[in-house]
Amino acid sequence: MPIPPTPEQIAAARLALVRLDPALAAAHAAMPVFDWRSRTGGFEGLFRMIVEQQVSVQSAAAIWKRVVEGLDGEVTPDRVLATEIEALRAMGLSIQKATYAHEIARAHVDGRIDFDHLERLSDEEAVAKLVAIKGVGRWTADTFLMFCEGRTDVFPGGDIALQEAMRWADGSPERPKEKAANLRAEMWSPHRSVAAHLLWGWYGAVKRGEIVLEKPVEVTLQPGA
Repeated sequence: MPIPPTPEQIAAARLALVRLDPALAAAHAAMPVFDWRSRTGGFEGLFRMIVEQQVSVQSAAAIWKRVVEGLDGEVTPDRVLATEIEALRAMGLSIQKATYAHEIARAHVDGRIDFDHLERLSDEEAVAKLVAIKGVGRWTADTFLMFCEGRTDVFPGGDIALQEAMRWADGSPERPKEKAANLRAEMWSPHRSVAAHLLWGWYGAVKRGEIVLEKPVEVTLQPGA
């Protein structure tokens, strides 16, 4: 089972990040100690991430409970493949998500990816294997490796909340696009996942009104936008 970084390792990584990039100092100073967002790994973890996408937290929990019960607690590639699409839909999945569940399960059974030994792959090798599966995009691959596999140096640059927090940190008038965000985050290696946790926490605290930005930066709209 993947082991996430300890609180001590996270604290050390945060200090290293501020030394690498002083632009993160405001987020670091504002945010208290945080724990890693750990989730179940392997096939079950990725399947659950697909199930939970684009629905509320409450709905996701209810649907996943029905899925686990419908599979008699056996959330494995073989069991999912043995379950018809319509049966998965009856558990609350859309036809698209049910199809993706089969695609992910088939990729494991066919040997295109081994969810039991992903630790043998580098981050980029693992991402390449994941995004080759229908229904798994780069954001899903990155966040799966971070939350479900405990990888500490991945960064989902396509995440809007991270892009906005990066804009605040840099005092920029515009959010970086995915490619620019990933390039910007390269200097945070080998702690990019910790930086993502830090920026997500900062973003959430600001949006909840718990933290007030000292110098809020407004997005500059182009004429006619």
